[in-house]
Amino acid sequence: MVNKSGSMTRLRLIKHAPGAPGLRILGLGPNLLPSKGLLKLQKLFDEHAFWAQKRNLKNLRKLLSGSTVVVSLWRGKRMIGFGRATSDQIYRAVLWDIVVADDVQGQGLGRKVVEALLSMKAIKKVERVYLMTTHGTEFYKQIGFSNKEDQKLLIKNNALLKSI
Repeated sequence: MVNKSGSMTRLRLIKHAPGAPGLRILGLGPNLLPSKGLLKLQKLFDEHAFWAQKRNLKNLRKLLSGSTVVVSLWRGKRMIGFGRATSDQIYRAVLWDIVVADDVQGQGLGRKVVEALLSMKAIKKVERVYLMTTHGTEFYKQIGFSNKEDQKLLIKNNALLKSI
């Protein structure tokens, strides 16, 4: 991305501490600077993730606090990618909420987010890593994921309580 001065805007991948306290509590972005990071995450979800639209700030803080690993991808002051995972750090891990802004897709940025998650200590040695996707099957297959025909995804929908 070229900025106003004609130079390239630096791409930054941040591997957050467990629970992402800097992002969750202080809104920190690249270089640990205040950047309204939680609001930028909300905007990324609203504009580029149909499954994560209209998540409120309170619930975003809660999902971050319960995440074992969190990564965010920035170009300048703009959050352009995000992903998180939960893990028991031995047997199972699940990747969640992987998103890259539509206007920068096709540049290998989604791969950077997923590979960063998979490389983190809490994930890299687990026996099995799960993820669910609606439209990204072919993308994830390129990274080494495969369909598991002998397993079924079961869902129990609970109404999201307004008090959460």
